[in-house]
Amino acid sequence: MTQPIPMSQPIPQRTPQRTPERTTARLTSSPQDIARAAEILRLGGTVAFPTETVYGLGANALDASAVERIFQAKDRPHWDPLIVHVSNRAMLDEVATVSAKAERLLEAFWPGPLTLLLPRTKKISDAVTAGRPLVGVRMPAHPLAHALLEAAGVPLAAPSANRFGRISPTTAAHVLEDLNHRIDAILDGGATTVGVESTVLDPNQTPMILYRPGAITAAMLQPIAGPVTLYQPPQQTPSEPQSLPSPGVGIRHYAPRAQLILVDSESDLQSQLVATQATANNLIGVMLPQGWAIPNTSLEVFPWNSIEDPTALAQTLFAGLRDLDARGVAIILCPMPKPEGLGLAIRDRLKKAAKSK
Repeated sequence: MTQPIPMSQPIPQRTPQRTPERTTARLTSSPQDIARAAEILRLGGTVAFPTETVYGLGANALDASAVERIFQAKDRPHWDPLIVHVSNRAMLDEVATVSAKAERLLEAFWPGPLTLLLPRTKKISDAVTAGRPLVGVRMPAHPLAHALLEAAGVPLAAPSANRFGRISPTTAAHVLEDLNHRIDAILDGGATTVGVESTVLDPNQTPMILYRPGAITAAMLQPIAGPVTLYQPPQQTPSEPQSLPSPGVGIRHYAPRAQLILVDSESDLQSQLVATQATANNLIGVMLPQGWAIPNTSLEVFPWNSIEDPTALAQTLFAGLRDLDARGVAIILCPMPKPEGLGLAIRDRLKKAAKSK
């Protein structure tokens, strides 16, 4: 079995710099526009593109200067590692080595919303992995993402296409809200289908570590490759760690501008509304599940799906938070689904979004 690459020297920490404004080309899914986006990527530029989970901001993962442009555009700290997207086995072998256990997982779930942390090759720079020996890799199932990867002919480092810490984008319009004039192009493929980021799994140890829950759940992973345990972050973490062990484990992320308050039930929502309105004169927004009642007051409401249907909830979670933010609310009240299946992923995103700044 190939030995992991040793940990290299710490990555210099940089103060985020303002990205010079540029014209962001708005491209379609036509063959001509895919070819244009691929050429931008080969020349070291940045292109946002849809996956089945959320929109990603892509750059050539084998070009350290191109990868740096991702960090600049997002104002992303260098201690937060990136995920590399591939479209075929040759591309995967270029960036990582695959164990027998990992092989079973990719055969079962690729292409799809599963990121595997694998020993990186020498072609992957410290900037991609935050200096760590494992690189997150996945093969997206979205046909436009696949077409772009094939046309570019290079693996793409691609975190979510939003400003660091903000709500992940599930439409091209969301991307432009955050990154217009900061990136070279965006491929518009419509709304994404899953709605939350990929599952992130480290299969290199037993039990395997689930760093970020997603549409591929622990119950789906265990029959294929064995026991899974959920990552438990340290009780106290520095505000700027040297590096995170995996993408998606930042303390505060996915956050709206409004204060986010989480509730556990319909009665809890009504109680929180009474308490919030009594102490605040600001506009209040509600992510309101189907069938739930609220007092007839001056609230901004995003009609959500059934609280019993986490798949449907996930599809519009980020779109709903962005919609309420755009209406200028100061507080958003949001129910949480049961902690099972995809509900775990929704709860993970909401708890991170509700962390204090």
